[in-house]
Amino acid sequence: MSVLRRIIIALCLLLPGTLMPVVPAVADEQPRCLSRAEQRTAIADGQAIPLAVARRMLRQKMGGELVRARLCHETNRLIYLLTVLTRDGKVMRVTVDATNGTVIGGL
Repeated sequence: MSVLRRIIIALCLLLPGTLMPVVPAVADEQPRCLSRAEQRTAIADGQAIPLAVARRMLRQKMGGELVRARLCHETNRLIYLLTVLTRDGKVMRVTVDATNGTVIGGL
């Protein structure tokens, strides 16, 4: 191993914090998914559309079978995180605005 390579490895081991890329704090925020009781309350209060409505709107945009659905808080809104098995056998993750059913990511 070359001397330069050894120096670089030593620096990486000794100074890990100084060589790490700066990542904005927002990137660490993960959606917090609601419990079943919280989901029922959000839908009953009109904060989110029922999953059946979101599924219908998604089916109009793309075919496929809904495999998994979660209602989650993301920053200032509710979203559905959907896992869909498409007609051609691919698995896609789709994000839907839970207030109006608009597909906002994944297509």
